[in-house]
Amino acid sequence: MSVKIITAVKQLPKYSRDTADIIPLLDNWLVGQDERFIKKVKKIFEGAAVDKRYSIMDPLEVFTASSFEEKNNIYSREVIILGEQVLKKALDDKGWDPKSLDYIITVSCTGIMIPSLDAYLINTLKLRQDIVRLPVTEMGCVAGISGIIYAKNFLKANPGKRAAVIAVESPTATFQLNDFSMPNIVSAAIFGDGASCCLLSSYEDDQGPQIIDEEMYHFYDAEHMMGFKLTNGGLQMVLDIEVPDTIASHFGDIIHPFLQKNNLDIANVDYMIFHPGGKKIITTVEELFSGLGKNINDTKEVLKNYGNMSSATVLYVLEQIMNKKPKPGEKGLMLSFGPGFSAQRVLLQW
Repeated sequence: MSVKIITAVKQLPKYSRDTADIIPLLDNWLVGQDERFIKKVKKIFEGAAVDKRYSIMDPLEVFTASSFEEKNNIYSREVIILGEQVLKKALDDKGWDPKSLDYIITVSCTGIMIPSLDAYLINTLKLRQDIVRLPVTEMGCVAGISGIIYAKNFLKANPGKRAAVIAVESPTATFQLNDFSMPNIVSAAIFGDGASCCLLSSYEDDQGPQIIDEEMYHFYDAEHMMGFKLTNGGLQMVLDIEVPDTIASHFGDIIHPFLQKNNLDIANVDYMIFHPGGKKIITTVEELFSGLGKNINDTKEVLKNYGNMSSATVLYVLEQIMNKKPKPGEKGLMLSFGPGFSAQRVLLQW
């Protein structure tokens, strides 16, 4: 019995801006700051390798003072809309009846909702009343793969079942107007909003790449490196400058043993499905992959066109790869990093 990813689709929020159009908005935000600092901030935005991003609120609204309550209310409202849209799109794409779902996992770390998104989706799409639900938060960028791992384990234990993993994120709802620290500035420069949905199945007749293996890797004593600090103004970004170097120092331990236990090496992997964390992380990983004869061009393209959308982003890369219609027998390696600090991997075979 195998577990397969049947489809991956995305849903974009209603607002979007090119980075070139956001640069002028920085002048109002940075009024009163040192001129050299203003130039540095603009240079960070211009050099972030993000050409365009989408958001759940108008960019002018992002740069307007608002309370945590106001931002979280917008987040809650729009996440429900995006979640419904992306799940319906995925179900329609494969012609699945919503009541055929046995398991629903919703992923988001950029706001707070109780009840969680999955409860709303059960009502709006009239999912089964006995569906098993699992909301995942507090795992950040890595949680898109986390959701796939949890779904895979559920389906492996339950043949003939179906699952949906829905990731909806709005990093713009976490932007701190009065925070001029580098973590807040860098996150504003690289992040965007978006939603994605993967459908998985342990039905024999459902077709898609098979999940061959999955594994998590936890870095010791690195809790400080990435996450959010809950403040009166909202979720304040925590982002250590050592993240790229830390990834590089552990890269061999993350990749090679995982492949070796499946009797593979990097040469056997046809598609690198890597989370676009940001330009520095991409540059670091690209250098490591290039030495192994691989590229992460799809990862760079997703960052360029959408920015880093936290947990949803790696699923955008997966969608691009699946749209290429890989040949039977070809393999893909999904990889993402997130708070904890942790790395998570999924090995696919078409």
